[in-house]
Amino acid sequence: MAVGIAALSLILLMLAAYRGMSVILMAPLLAMLAVFLTDPSAVPAAFSGLFMEKVASFLKLYFPVFLLGALFGKLIEISGFSRSIVTAVIGFVGAERAIPAIMLVTALLTYGGVSVFVAVFAVYPFAAEMFRRADIPKRLVPATIGLGAITFTMDAMPGTPQIQNIIPTSFFGTTAWAAPVLGLIGSICIMGMGLAYLGWRRRVLMAAGEGYGAPETLVNEPEPVSDEARTPAIIAILPLLVVGFGNLALTMVIPKIWTGEEVSLSMAGLTEPVTVKVAQMAALWAVEGALLLGIATILLFAFPVVARRFADGSKAAVGGALLAGMNTAVEYGFGAVIAALPGFLIVKEALKSVPNPLINEAITVTSLSGITGSASGGLSIALAAMADEFIAAGDAAGIPREVLHRVASMASGGMDSLPHNGAIITLLAVTGLTHRQAYKDIFALTLIKTSAVFIVIAVYYLTGLV
Repeated sequence: MAVGIAALSLILLMLAAYRGMSVILMAPLLAMLAVFLTDPSAVPAAFSGLFMEKVASFLKLYFPVFLLGALFGKLIEISGFSRSIVTAVIGFVGAERAIPAIMLVTALLTYGGVSVFVAVFAVYPFAAEMFRRADIPKRLVPATIGLGAITFTMDAMPGTPQIQNIIPTSFFGTTAWAAPVLGLIGSICIMGMGLAYLGWRRRVLMAAGEGYGAPETLVNEPEPVSDEARTPAIIAILPLLVVGFGNLALTMVIPKIWTGEEVSLSMAGLTEPVTVKVAQMAALWAVEGALLLGIATILLFAFPVVARRFADGSKAAVGGALLAGMNTAVEYGFGAVIAALPGFLIVKEALKSVPNPLINEAITVTSLSGITGSASGGLSIALAAMADEFIAAGDAAGIPREVLHRVASMASGGMDSLPHNGAIITLLAVTGLTHRQAYKDIFALTLIKTSAVFIVIAVYYLTGLV
């Protein structure tokens, strides 16, 4: 019965997300439903003292990353830099290599700090044009963009500023560059297998006589784009490089500036000092500082262009950050409530029967990400509930916490991309395709991404590489 209550709440949240309902509304309602079915008198305390407390704590830590990332991505867009980057990469790789070209440019944008949603809107017109010229079936566009945006650059590549790579830092005391060798190996596996699969699918579909213009897929077709870039590519790509190298530099510098375990703030207006743990915040400060440097770089080179649209652009960025941040925060609060239920304790004990710490962690994180339809949400739920167990098991087995970080991060981006995932729904809507037309190939990437986590685990045990 106890397990059934927890499962019911999770399944209802999954169905609500699949049907397009607001997670911000449904997560607290379904969390409190689970509490009510367990102990009706506990609902007020569970809502105010547990759910809202966890929502607030998540936003306190991570909302600046959501906000700065959204603003950086919007400025890349309105400055015209994203168009210049896309055009330059396509020109370098060649229009005849449409699939690797679109994958590469999307990966470059997302690894440089641009959000998945901004990257989809920026790349789709160019992807449609290239696929049309090469007569590649349009149904492969979402999977191609997805390979660059929601796989290896989201959580496997060391140093990526995407939130799925940042959340584990506050639980494991690591940095965004945790386990760089394993991250690179995982990224190469995902990229190689993904391109091989998409190349095979292209040949199969084209052999069957399907070209770009299958009538049922010609929806939301963009206007033809010009190959002429407005900004030199070297300038357009500079903000992305600043974010990447700035993140690396700040990751190394911050611990040397604040050498103690805590930073204290004492002012006349404070009744007692405010203290912040450096180990918990260093990775967040590094990413936030790097994004600020990237924003400053865009303003330095494109201030006149950005200034004309900054008011509307910044409002859109703030709105996007609030929506994305709140969606993840309420899933974090939802997970904290579910983790407090008797049924979840039974599940935790069952998961402990998986003896290998890394496999246990990977299965737990990817399962919860799949149930919630959110990599960041499932990752937050899993680590909030079981990070201490993962750390204890890892320490007992001599596994570095950097490896725990990389496995958790990569596992979050595995089964999260089920049909009810918000990014998948957005990707299909933008490209004018349906789940029936294009989801099969996205799901193939989901299987590739999930298998890559276990490849990385095997590489670690065989070689000891970190």
